Amino acid sequence: MKLKLPLLASLLFSQLPAQAENPGANAFYASSQDLPWKKVFQYSGTDDWTEDWFLDGLKADLRPSEKGLIFQAGHVRDDHASHAVLWTKREFQGDILVQYDYTRLDTVNWAVNILYLHAQGNGEDIFSRDIYQWREYREIPYMRHYFDNMNLLHISYAALGNDDDSSSEQYIHARRYPTGPNRTFPQTGLGERQPVGGFIIPGVTYEITAVKIGERLLFSVKPKGKDEEKRRSFIWDTSALDPVTQGRIGLRHMWTRSARYADFRVSELGE
Repeated sequence: MKLKLPLLASLLFSQLPAQAENPGANAFYASSQDLPWKKVFQYSGTDDWTEDWFLDGLKADLRPSEKGLIFQAGHVRDDHASHAVLWTKREFQGDILVQYDYTRLDTVNWAVNILYLHAQGNGEDIFSRDIYQWREYREIPYMRHYFDNMNLLHISYAALGNDDDSSSEQYIHARRYPTGPNRTFPQTGLGERQPVGGFIIPGVTYEITAVKIGERLLFSVKPKGKDEEKRRSFIWDTSALDPVTQGRIGLRHMWTRSARYADFRVSELGE
């Protein structure tokens, strides 16, 4: 008997833990790739980015190259104007699959890269659902402009603390915005930060996959061209929070962070 979605997805992932890096997380990745995805967006990174994307932040530098889009945040550490977020002009709906090649170009030991999924404004005051309408408010991309005023899912990766400890260890962490009267930024976390050791090494290209299916969120990474045994996958359960089902995708670089993006693809789950 052929199962209908989202029942199929529910059965595939119902036994997975709420937050983990383990064989179950890799099974989530493998099963998700067999679903009937339909590609709806693609950007190579080699041509004009302004046709498909728009930028928050005045100090970022974006340069298409033969190997992909080089995205450099502002160069001044602790300067909020040096943050930057690159947004898709298109919004996406329902369960989604995001895939891209990522190469970390910086060698700093602080701050994070963030993948935002299904971003919309919270609908209050000037913060309409369409975040493009209030982009001027984010010309200086303070983090609070995002976590206070947007509905979205957040995944920090290639992530380090903001202190000067040269031994700082990378971590990965997922969040659900927004904050609220009784919900602070730390409370947006889906579980705790997960230390990941030497996770994403500068100069190495990685195949990154993010999947949102129902109440499950996946982030999976593998060095490009390597065997599947090198894959590391992480899953989170979002069932305790209101769902996010539509919005833009964003790539955030905190101050001084730099990376190259290539073959950026988004697929939605078919009927």
